[in-house]
Amino acid sequence: MSKAPINIIAESLNDSVPTTHALYESDNMQGIQELAAFQDAQGAAYIDVNVGGFSADFFAQVIRSVQSATNKPLALDSPDPTLIEAGLKIYDNSAGLPILNSISPLRMEMFELYKVKKFRPILLISENESGACHTADETIASAKLLLAKAQAFGIPNGDLIFDPGVAPIGSDSEGNLARLMETMQRFHADSAFAGCHASVGLSNFTVMLPPKRKDGSPVKSPLESAFLTRTMPLGLDYIIGSVKRNYEILPEEHPAVQCFDDCVKQPGFDAILRVRRFYKE
Repeated sequence: MSKAPINIIAESLNDSVPTTHALYESDNMQGIQELAAFQDAQGAAYIDVNVGGFSADFFAQVIRSVQSATNKPLALDSPDPTLIEAGLKIYDNSAGLPILNSISPLRMEMFELYKVKKFRPILLISENESGACHTADETIASAKLLLAKAQAFGIPNGDLIFDPGVAPIGSDSEGNLARLMETMQRFHADSAFAGCHASVGLSNFTVMLPPKRKDGSPVKSPLESAFLTRTMPLGLDYIIGSVKRNYEILPEEHPAVQCFDDCVKQPGFDAILRVRRFYKE
């Protein structure tokens, strides 16, 4: 097995993480800088910064502090355009263009922030103007809508990162994994998306699964690696994930790859049962 050559958008500076929230709550900029520097040293390509419901001024303060601790570019992560605008204004481009996480068909106004400062948008294509996408057709239609909008703002394909959305494999009763795989196959084959990138929030894929299988081996890392083994050849080259994980390209005979393939072929409740067999056997 070999290490997966994936670009990690390091996820730990997120208000949803209790220890990070405590750093934010106490205005502990030294601790925030140390966490950013740790993720940098562990190989992060980008450092994600999400301050949740804290103010735009605090978001700008955190960005300034993080950029003093790392030379890696940042992912500015908020659905609030006020926060993103404050972050873009303070962001130092010498580290490279920031990522804006994220824009969707329900948040098209976020493109206007490109006039404040250029960025690389993550384009969330798992939803459309009516809500969640349930089929690959709907997901590709969402991708083409966002592609056209991005091109109208002059954003080159090479700066676009499409996120097809990933649901927890342990509760995927609606066939989301099959939708994602068909979307990735079509995305990879469509010349309109030439030069574009793709990403998912990989930690979401194994949320709520137990840490170990019956034999004591890990559950989450192998399934996440199986995901990368199948999606990286289809253009997935970024993940929002943990620098502590050992992401690998797995051999065909690996039990996690076999589980992944079975879940794609037999979506719905059968897939949920298949995942349970993976960690209980």
